[in-house]
Amino acid sequence: MQENYTVCHCKQVSFAQIADALDTHTTFDSVLQAFEEVQNVTHCSTGCGGCHQKVLDIISELMMG
Repeated sequence: MQENYTVCHCKQVSFAQIADALDTHTTFDSVLQAFEEVQNVTHCSTGCGGCHQKVLDIISELMMG
């Protein structure tokens, strides 16, 4: 799958934008804390919520390296 695909169609947020939002902070205590920060930066998963699990999976994958 290509790196810059659209994850949140409601807010037009891409994989790369989620990764960039995570890069602005060096440490997180949990995936949920990181998810909240990504939401604050990108507004993903604040529309219909259909991408919620996909965003969590991406954040988890990125945090694991």
